[in-house]
Amino acid sequence: MSHPPSRHPDERSLPAEAAGGICREITEIGDPVLHRRCQDVTEFATPELSRLIKDMFFTMHVAHGVGLAAGQVGVDLRLFVYDCPGARGERHIGHVLNPELQVTGEYAITRREGCLSVPGAARELIRPASVTVRGADWRGNPVTVSGTGLFARCLQHETDHTDGTLYVDRLTPEERGRSLAQMYDNRASVMAERAGRARSLARP
Repeated sequence: MSHPPSRHPDERSLPAEAAGGICREITEIGDPVLHRRCQDVTEFATPELSRLIKDMFFTMHVAHGVGLAAGQVGVDLRLFVYDCPGARGERHIGHVLNPELQVTGEYAITRREGCLSVPGAARELIRPASVTVRGADWRGNPVTVSGTGLFARCLQHETDHTDGTLYVDRLTPEERGRSLAQMYDNRASVMAERAGRARSLARP
């Protein structure tokens, strides 16, 4: 999920979870891996999984994201990482493998939402205001993460990715069309900015 435009993402330092990571290419809407349920992670605590998570954290920060799913870097696994601000300014950082989502509140919030795989676009979307995600960490240990507000939206957005759903799939046909038109108008500038930021963050 892309960072809310009302908050400047450069205020966040690169988290320790990104140490040693490299920037991977982010897949875009239309790529088959984004439009199908990804495979469950069945092998844990592997060097490949550790490297993937580091690269995902680094790639997410390059792209000014608050969440990123494995399918968004072309890997067919049910996994996402997040570095998302909370309602009181706290910073939520972590990852979840094989996530299962549960809505925990009866209220919903409408808010602008964007996606790193639909670069340069954002639309209003209603989502539950409080959710819990259960899954595992990269070692296979159980994980439970609960969130409200923006963090709840991030958890839903990224769990959707692992199930092959993009935020534009939840829009009306008219709003989906507007979102894609916005992407086509803004994509070049977004990609240029990402390339520059990748070079900057990669410097020793």
